[in-house]
Amino acid sequence: MGIRRLVVIGRYSPDLNKLYCQLAKTCPVQMEVNSPPPLGAMLRATAVYKKSQHVAEVVRRCPHHERAAENNDGLAPPGHLLRVEGNPHALYQEDDNTHRHSVLVPYEHPQVGLESTTILYNYMCNSSCMGGMNRRPIMTIITLETQEGQLLGRRSFEVRVCACPGRDRKTEECNFKKQQEPKTTSSSKTPASNKRSLKEAPSRPDCSKKAKTGSSSDEELYTLQVRGRERFEFLKKINDGLELSDLVPPADAEKYRQKLLCKSSRKEKEAAAPEPKRGKKLLVKEEKSNSE
Repeated sequence: MGIRRLVVIGRYSPDLNKLYCQLAKTCPVQMEVNSPPPLGAMLRATAVYKKSQHVAEVVRRCPHHERAAENNDGLAPPGHLLRVEGNPHALYQEDDNTHRHSVLVPYEHPQVGLESTTILYNYMCNSSCMGGMNRRPIMTIITLETQEGQLLGRRSFEVRVCACPGRDRKTEECNFKKQQEPKTTSSSKTPASNKRSLKEAPSRPDCSKKAKTGSSSDEELYTLQVRGRERFEFLKKINDGLELSDLVPPADAEKYRQKLLCKSSRKEKEAAAPEPKRGKKLLVKEEKSNSE
């Protein structure tokens, strides 16, 4: 006894086991059981967070949609994300221990000529709503239970509520297939071939060899560790000068160099010329003083 098969109608991805739907849009779910359950059996649907770090939190609507008058007809509590459409016997519950929200409907036997029972679900908040799911992935768990709460069967699928379900489904399916491609190719290799590929893999190129061959670009940045503040300031001045020389045109750099040469030669001449002596002038024997 249990749920043999669960078929989600709409934009459902079998590869991802994920339903893509819009806010407050009907999502038919077909359930087929192995054998008829006992009289009074119930189908319970619960939304939970998929990731382990969020699984303890309660999935509920965001404050904006919870307070809005739209899609709040009073049949279901405003904070419940998951609702049932077109079934007056739907019962909304909140667990006393976990405070999780769930909705129950009585199990109905399939109509004549059909093998499954269809239930219409609605998701009343977007996956991206702040204060609600906030882009955290959720799972919908559907359980078949007796009136006493005994579990008879269980199925689950992931749900994304968004504005463009078709686009998001194609995007995530493409990403999933790209992730699966390397795994399939790597798994097909034998351990011996993997060892051979590791041996044949080229070694990591040496930076010094790359610099000698000139293959490295002039725009590549390098980091030099210098010991001591004084030495660092000295090397920094050299680097600043080189950076400045790259910005100055060659013609201007030559003019500036000629000016520096002229200034240095002028200073050398001034340093070589004797300075005039100061103080009293000494009389020579041939010279006569004015007093004579």
